[in-house]
Amino acid sequence: MTSTPTAGARPDEVRRHNRTVLLRRLHVGGPCTRASLATELGLNRSTIKALVDGLAESGVVEEKVPRMRTGAGRPSLLVLPQAHAAVVLAVDVRVEQVAIALVGLGGEMLGRNSWNLHGRAREPNEVITHIVESTRLLAGELDVEMVGAGISVPGVVRRSDGLVHEAPNLHWTDVPVGERIRKILRMPTMVANDAELGALAEHLRGVARGSSDAVYVSADVGVGGGVISGGSTLRGTAGYVGELGHMVIRPGPSGRPCYCGSRGCWETEVGEPAMCRALALPEGSPRGAVVAELRAMKVKPDPMPGPLGEFIGWLTVGLINVVNLLGPELVVLGDLFTALPGWMVAEVGQDVRRKSLVSRAVGGTRIVASTLGADAKLIGAAELAFEPVLDAV
Repeated sequence: MTSTPTAGARPDEVRRHNRTVLLRRLHVGGPCTRASLATELGLNRSTIKALVDGLAESGVVEEKVPRMRTGAGRPSLLVLPQAHAAVVLAVDVRVEQVAIALVGLGGEMLGRNSWNLHGRAREPNEVITHIVESTRLLAGELDVEMVGAGISVPGVVRRSDGLVHEAPNLHWTDVPVGERIRKILRMPTMVANDAELGALAEHLRGVARGSSDAVYVSADVGVGGGVISGGSTLRGTAGYVGELGHMVIRPGPSGRPCYCGSRGCWETEVGEPAMCRALALPEGSPRGAVVAELRAMKVKPDPMPGPLGEFIGWLTVGLINVVNLLGPELVVLGDLFTALPGWMVAEVGQDVRRKSLVSRAVGGTRIVASTLGADAKLIGAAELAFEPVLDAV
């Protein structure tokens, strides 16, 4: 984030680079004094003053005298990002619900809306139409103009143009979500896999903040993963990466059939239907019932019910594979996994640290629950939209 421009760069390129770095620091890190900005970014005070003055004249930031003053002399002014200076649309498409939010510079949610998906409402045309109508209504109520959009989808997404190649739990195939939203709303639109955006959100604003290597694993109907490697989002060929739920961990006839065509995929053993089986609930039970059962399980059962023990076992096996393959310092459990009782997360974490060769080598990978909860992917979608915006504000 604070990389120095290459030698020989023109002065205007250097100024643009420094401006973007400064703005990104304020957007992600929040208000900061001029003096602290100079120290953090490695820039002299005159450069910081020129950058801040320019941003203030454009209405992108505001300066105030800090309420808390330390020491004698004139206090360094506090620089605050102005939310309405740049507003993006964030969309989180889930299997059973869609959520949208208008998010301002600095990450402030200015307004939001959501609706459930049933029957025909889950069809691509219906979802896209509802997103557009709800966005226009919300933007009108808030009297704001949007400069970009980020969309989270539970499926395999081509990052170059936002084509949803496959979203099996939505029954979508080759849906040009990015192209359609871009043309209708007439603004830059980026689309990405939901778990990838969950990882981005946790890395920038959640429990993985400050971790350069982390994995976000989320459970919904299926299981997905997002990877932060060396401080950046890991992306595979054409943006296709993170289908951790389709690691085959129980091959052969004992493995349950998966919609992908394989048997014994990880998500068949730890996804929402598997949670229902572990809790002795009928598959397809309301999600609220699943969450309530998990949260009520404050003490480890004695004796341990067989199906619950099996669920814990397969969750551990999958996480051991994830840690051995990717070597993160942190694994963040998201979505339905955030409802897992503390004793279960602690037990699984202990087993992963003990049985994973990589975890033992790095001194122990931590397994923690998301602090952003259900908003992780919505926040990640906003940050996706802000990536090009911060260069242009």
